[in-house]
Amino acid sequence: MSTSSPTAPQVVRASAMPEGCMTMPVVIVGGGSCGLTAAIALRMAGVDCVILERDVRATGSTALSSGFIPAAQTRIQQSLGIEDSHEWLIEDVINKAHGQAPRPLVTAYVHAAAQAIDALQDKGLPFEIVDGFLYPGHRVRRMHSMPERTGETFMTRLEQLATQMGADLLTEALVRELWIDDQQRIIGVGYQRPDGSMEHLGCSFLLLACNGFGGNPRLVKELLPDMAQATFAGHQGNDGSAIEWARQLGLKMADLDAYQGHGSWVTPQGALMTWAFIMEGGVQINARGQRFSDETGGYSEAAVHVLAQPGGVAWNVFDEPLLQLLLGFPDFRDAHAAGALRTASDIKSLASIIGCDEQTLKATLDEVRPGHTDAWGRTFKRSLHAPYRAVKVTGALFHTQGGLDVDTRCRALRADGQAMVNLYAAGGAARGVSGRGADGYLAGNGLLSAVGGGWLAANDIAAQWRAL
Repeated sequence: MSTSSPTAPQVVRASAMPEGCMTMPVVIVGGGSCGLTAAIALRMAGVDCVILERDVRATGSTALSSGFIPAAQTRIQQSLGIEDSHEWLIEDVINKAHGQAPRPLVTAYVHAAAQAIDALQDKGLPFEIVDGFLYPGHRVRRMHSMPERTGETFMTRLEQLATQMGADLLTEALVRELWIDDQQRIIGVGYQRPDGSMEHLGCSFLLLACNGFGGNPRLVKELLPDMAQATFAGHQGNDGSAIEWARQLGLKMADLDAYQGHGSWVTPQGALMTWAFIMEGGVQINARGQRFSDETGGYSEAAVHVLAQPGGVAWNVFDEPLLQLLLGFPDFRDAHAAGALRTASDIKSLASIIGCDEQTLKATLDEVRPGHTDAWGRTFKRSLHAPYRAVKVTGALFHTQGGLDVDTRCRALRADGQAMVNLYAAGGAARGVSGRGADGYLAGNGLLSAVGGGWLAANDIAAQWRAL
């Protein structure tokens, strides 16, 4: 089949869709976790919908992640006797964002994510609580995941459930046009097929669940200049379409300088290495044999710290007990299989691997001892022991956290703050709950917004549909 370059995102102003165009109650742009969650909620409410997905398969950024969703007071969490509350999670999100996250939106997402997980579990998704460690900023065990600990398996199960429940999923359908009438109502979309042809579909409601702009170098340079040269480790479908449409429609946007970085992108193999090893005692060391931050502050801001080191790289250094922990994560096993792991029998050998001075490295590792608090305020619970393990990493941009401003029903807001009548945005297309920059990202914020936002939008759309 022939292919052509995609047309630029554009807004088409018209009184009606092209003659003969089919109309659906709800069109969802993007088949990631947000779009699929919304589709499931809509079908539970008896509302027909179609998901337009640009790729051959519905994957999105979620499939590249571990698929961990933070939620409080879910049935599975309560069944395990884990004491938690919505308010605790709300406070953890806001505290990590230095008070810059919008409390009403955080509150709405936290409640909606718990509702969604309980409902999805009722529909057969086998959620588990991730055990063994806490991510930075979370006070209790509240990460919900599939048994396989991968976002890809979460996506597979979401897609299967959505289609089994009657949601239509059209792949290789790249939405390029938003059609709007003179009453400021979205009336449909135009989407490009692999051969370059355009097809059109009318709708009563439109949900933008089409991710962020991390895959658009022009927008990254404009909005995230500090990450312009960083490796983009997210999904290439993050092309900023929602931003482009919002600008043409004069919609309000927020937190466009917010993003999720990751300071543990394995190089040159190109894989994400979990931060669990840090929380259990591992460290990052630069080419000079020195540590350079409190690594437990968070993996998002660590991207900036790593990129500031010589060559923009660092070494994740750990030992045998932490290796056994890491081998429980599929992403690390893949990186290990690709040759990323290096082993050193002693400090001299580790210095040779890193390419640094042996005495400098020894002084660095001597600080990693039980009860010692370093210059950055990190207090260690254990030492690292030979044989040492090391993996070379760089800082990466994984996902943007800014987008269309929305209310607590996920309705897109105009510049005057009034909500659009039938245009919704959630997940990566909408503003997140991480405040500004990279250091406000609490682990799991992306999926909290995606799952919680998709659930909120779908339930509000369903209520509006029933009222028509």
